[in-house]
Amino acid sequence: MDRHLDRCAVTPYGREAGSSRVRIFAWLDRIGTDFTVGSYLSLPDAAPSRLARHPVDLARAEMGLAAIANARPSRLLLHREASPLSRGWWERRLLASAEFAVYDFDDALQWDRGEGGLVRRMAPKAGKARTAVRNADRVIAGNTALAEWASHHHRDVVVIPSCVALEDYSPKTTYLLHDPPRLGWIGSRGNEACLLLIADALTEVHRRTGARLTLVGTTTPSLGRLEAFVDRVAWTPQNQRTALADMDIGLMPLPVTSYSLGKCGYKLLQYAAAGLPAVASPLGVNAELLSQFGMPAPRTQDDWTSALLGLIGSSAADREWLGRIARDIVGLKYSYDAWLPRWSAALELGPVT
Repeated sequence: MDRHLDRCAVTPYGREAGSSRVRIFAWLDRIGTDFTVGSYLSLPDAAPSRLARHPVDLARAEMGLAAIANARPSRLLLHREASPLSRGWWERRLLASAEFAVYDFDDALQWDRGEGGLVRRMAPKAGKARTAVRNADRVIAGNTALAEWASHHHRDVVVIPSCVALEDYSPKTTYLLHDPPRLGWIGSRGNEACLLLIADALTEVHRRTGARLTLVGTTTPSLGRLEAFVDRVAWTPQNQRTALADMDIGLMPLPVTSYSLGKCGYKLLQYAAAGLPAVASPLGVNAELLSQFGMPAPRTQDDWTSALLGLIGSSAADREWLGRIARDIVGLKYSYDAWLPRWSAALELGPVT
């Protein structure tokens, strides 16, 4: 077998996708051992419309999964799903092909039954996540809620949170408010609709303070009446590094669903890495993070309005205290450096070099 297939990681997306970047590429960049990465089409997502534009590459990607399975790697790390077209067969085959196989997931895939379109209903994530958990030698879950579910299907489940690298974020240097204040959000096209959950609160805060909303993600308008005070910044590694420090308050609203309970709080961790005070829905990991950071945890539209106005109206010193405490906590408890030995041990890679 080619030595480059001795250790292999399989993920459905490329580096531009937050999940694959955070759960796969960032770890592999930090270890002193060779991994071959199969990232399917290396796209930022697996939207059916995007897949349909690459039929030849799609066929090659499916053949690439077969090549990995046939190589029978000594270590295999599978993140989320092997193929958006699979109903569990690729996950089962790949995990069974390796001498030691680890399945990693960071969202409540077990409750994703394909809502949102015919193609997704044909290959829902719920079934393949369950198949992957049952066929892995070890499971890595992004939080305790995911681990609790996985433990009903597997005896060897470890929790490793989604992590951040402080050096990837420019820290805030001033906590004086912009004029007008800048509320901020970072994320993918598929998630920015969460901001509509607090549209009334954002509109009221804008009416009272003139606050504008900076979105780091896509540049395509999609938020209806909120677009009147939205400023959009395309996601790039450099924009991610600098844009959060230029905001005044970060936002992370979530719908009250079982899927939200599986979230790993990554936006909150990003805001904290930049030393940015934030307001978030207290669901899943968010509740624990907000408690540690001492930041607001609103549940209703009125709560959101009060929380945002409260932070805008507080002193620069108070906002700085919140931001600096959060950054310190993230560096200690949620950084790659803090978790690298445990991640390496979970894959049985030996001492980190």
